[in-house]
Amino acid sequence: MANGTGAAGGARGRRGAAVVGAALGGCVLVAAATAPASAHSAGHGHGIDYVALGDSYTSGPGIPQQADANCARSDHNYPSLVAVGRQVSTFEDVSCAGATTAEMWQAQGTNAPQLDAVHRDTDLVTVQIGGNDVGFGPIINTCAHLAAQDPTGNPCERSYKASGYDQLALAIAQAAPEVDRVLRAVHARAPHARVVVVGYPDLLPDDGSGCFPQVPFAQKDFPYLRDTEKRLNLMLRLVAGVNRAEYVDTYGPTVGHDMCKAPADRWIEPLQPAAPAAPAHPNAKGEQAMAQAVLNRLEEGRGRD
Repeated sequence: MANGTGAAGGARGRRGAAVVGAALGGCVLVAAATAPASAHSAGHGHGIDYVALGDSYTSGPGIPQQADANCARSDHNYPSLVAVGRQVSTFEDVSCAGATTAEMWQAQGTNAPQLDAVHRDTDLVTVQIGGNDVGFGPIINTCAHLAAQDPTGNPCERSYKASGYDQLALAIAQAAPEVDRVLRAVHARAPHARVVVVGYPDLLPDDGSGCFPQVPFAQKDFPYLRDTEKRLNLMLRLVAGVNRAEYVDTYGPTVGHDMCKAPADRWIEPLQPAAPAAPAHPNAKGEQAMAQAVLNRLEEGRGRD
């Protein structure tokens, strides 16, 4: 994508700097963003054309029934449930396990570039991306490995801050311009669409407590990892705000159902799942909870459409 020049390029540069600064500092950015664009279907007797973009938290690996083996995509993930709840006319779910923002523009196995599914007639786009850009998988592996060295301390936090700065906070800040680029591309391809950025659900106890060995992290690393996820969600909310997109909080509605809870109560499976789901990912109840959060947001927004 060519860089902007002149006043337009300068404006984009200033916006990118503001987003990165907010992500680094964790501060609240009050964006003078315009209201979300109205779906072009309003008042035209046209049904909703819905496209879902995202990574494994969207696709629902392991949740029956798996509709696409390449992307570990379930037909009971939250986009599928939203499509039923909104009674959409057309629905295309191109979310794929392992996707980063790069897979919006490039193929992932048999999955075409995700943005190819977004067209001028698209009315609704949900986007849940950024976790793999930051490195969800490697973070879990690293922290689980380090926990054996100091199970009551915070070896993972110390490792990520050993260079004098928080590497995970920096990774989130570096992901912000990439998410920004994705949202600008969605708007360019579907200028009338309602664009909804979906945050990540609560993975670990919100009170900072731990549950070793069920979740094999050191005791004092739980608060650090919780705060890192909250920082990621804050970044997504801020980037949504400066891109005329809406943000759906799935963290709040899932507090109390993290991977440390008993099987009957948890909506996120631990590293050894008891319910059909990928490790450290939502199970069917978690996907239902995210779907409900999205549906609630879509209902709330009707008065502004």
